[in-house]
Amino acid sequence: MTQTTTMTCPLWRRLLALLYDLVAVLAIVMVVGLLCQLATHGQLITTGAQVHIAWWYQPLQGLVVAAYFLISWLRGGQTLGMRPWRIRVAGSSGARLTLKQALLRLFAAALPLLWLLLAPALGLRVALWAVAAAWLVWFLVALFDRRHRAVHDLLAGSELRRTG
Repeated sequence: MTQTTTMTCPLWRRLLALLYDLVAVLAIVMVVGLLCQLATHGQLITTGAQVHIAWWYQPLQGLVVAAYFLISWLRGGQTLGMRPWRIRVAGSSGARLTLKQALLRLFAAALPLLWLLLAPALGLRVALWAVAAAWLVWFLVALFDRRHRAVHDLLAGSELRRTG
């Protein structure tokens, strides 16, 4: 196993790893969706005058995606997207993340998703743009931090480091 070095991860490398993780998350979401459709005999989503999605489906998807990141960060500090870009998440001292740090990092990174709660009032398009703008701010902070930490890293006491 390669040791984590003290070299911090530049923003461009972090964003490319995140793009890779997006593909993994989409695959996970699709598999969970398929399993839920099979378990409900195709009644997960019903249509009529309005589309109705089972109340438990979106929270389940959120939990599964959260578990992907938490397990990856806690079991070796790398998601599937981080591996090819040779980066690892660690505590500021270089040690593995604690459960508390991983949870804090997860909740802080997901915080912009709260804008989606305003979708009924603002419209979905505006809410999605608000989420994108918030995440842009979250990551642009890394351009100004000496150790290239994004907002969720600053709050959790973590950072991305290059390996090997």
